[in-house]
Amino acid sequence: MISRRSVGEGNQNEKHSELQLGFDMPQILPGKIDSLPPSPIAKTTTRRRVLRSLVDKQASYQGKPLQQEEEGNSDKEADDSKSRENPRDTILSVSELTQRISRLLEDGLDSLWVEGEISNFRRQASGHCYFTLKDEGSQLSCVLFARSSSMQGDLQLRDGLQVCLLGQIGVYHPRGQYQMMVRLVRPKGEGVLQARFEELKRRLAAEGLFDQKRKRTLPSFPQRIGVITSPTGAAIRDFLQVLHRRHPGLRVVISPVRVQGKGAASEIAAAITELSQCSEAIGSVDVIVLTRGGGSLEDLWEFNEEEVAWAIAASSVPVVSAVGHEIDFTIADFVADLRAPTPSAAAELLAADGLGVMERVCSLVGRIGREAVALLERNDAKRQLLSGSALFREPLRRFDEARQTLDRTEEDFTGMVRLRMERLRGDLLNSLAMLAASHPRHMLSMAKQEIIALNAQMESIIGRRLESDKGRMGRVAAALSALNPEATLARGYSISRTLDGKVITSPSQVAPGTVIRIQLAAGEIESVRKS
Repeated sequence: MISRRSVGEGNQNEKHSELQLGFDMPQILPGKIDSLPPSPIAKTTTRRRVLRSLVDKQASYQGKPLQQEEEGNSDKEADDSKSRENPRDTILSVSELTQRISRLLEDGLDSLWVEGEISNFRRQASGHCYFTLKDEGSQLSCVLFARSSSMQGDLQLRDGLQVCLLGQIGVYHPRGQYQMMVRLVRPKGEGVLQARFEELKRRLAAEGLFDQKRKRTLPSFPQRIGVITSPTGAAIRDFLQVLHRRHPGLRVVISPVRVQGKGAASEIAAAITELSQCSEAIGSVDVIVLTRGGGSLEDLWEFNEEEVAWAIAASSVPVVSAVGHEIDFTIADFVADLRAPTPSAAAELLAADGLGVMERVCSLVGRIGREAVALLERNDAKRQLLSGSALFREPLRRFDEARQTLDRTEEDFTGMVRLRMERLRGDLLNSLAMLAASHPRHMLSMAKQEIIALNAQMESIIGRRLESDKGRMGRVAAALSALNPEATLARGYSISRTLDGKVITSPSQVAPGTVIRIQLAAGEIESVRKS
């Protein structure tokens, strides 16, 4: 150990600098070195070789080739050999020696991983964190500056936490103490978890659990949402807040589970199975949301368990995974039918926008009007076609056909209108039911009034059209009745037909001996042609 030494004691105006290298060599080297040479003044070359050997050993321990010394070392050694003749020419101040040691440590130990337990942790108002990393044999002073602390995510540093640190060894010049300037902090054992995560991910992907073909489409307007999460976490509060803002009428079924700790994965899998089976106690849900807040890989590990993945795959209800933050990925995210980056984003995806529903209702109202007008125009065209047909050229047969056509048209028209109205009324009722829970009441009332007025107007138009067509057909029937052959028979005329019903208009149509049927006004008689 290099002891404390003052410089410039003979001159009161000279600034003092203090060197206190209190490090133990076993802390930074695999081998043990008890002390440095006692005289750094008279043995400069020996000091450099010893410090150089420390850096060589640490570099070989890290598996990195040691960088070559800067050019000019040979010249320095030549100067050192000359200084041995006059030792006073090589006397160093404490600051100079500290700077040399600092360069040696920073050049040789610029990036390395160290594991241990945090103790004496404290956070300053500036955001910088100071703590000691220790194991059973040694301890190491560490500093985590604010710019690096903000990059550690949700990891909360505290006394007793086992961590792995990535950083650089440097010297704190005012005290002459070496310390580790930390750049990255990881919980101890996270590397093993990451390897397990990647292996499980590859295996489940090979078994087809991540296949897009097996994933289902979420319902457009879910009415009941099942949520599996901790009832006291921030995730459920964020989810419900967004859900209430966008669609306050949605019903939410919360299945409380532990999201971290021993046995939590089994609880999560059981909750997924229970919600997907639509038990009588819970009722059916349209979609299941699996959510929790962010955390480290170890914190989120329950959502990486294989039993949770298979429970999601076996669910009969679509599953949305909203675990952690945007940068967090779990096995549940890959198996679920949809991954939401955050709990709030999941609520945004599932809650239908009330304004969008109103726009759909308005679109349906316009569609009803257009369908009604088109239907009336089609039937008016049919009426005009019937009035310009050959109805008057073949009175009796055309009259019967027209009457049947009118009956069928009336039935088809009435049936089509009724069916269309029932379908449209059903669509409107469904849309209005969704609006009832999410849209202002006065706008919904206005929409209902408009629909009722349109329905009444349409029924009035249809009634007037039917009455007009019936009156016109009555007049046509009266005209045809005047031309009815039966009226002619009543005046003494007759109609002769063959036995198969053909009308006889010429004697050549009947051979001698043929039986003919003569229709009179009061009945029919049969006769035989003799010649």
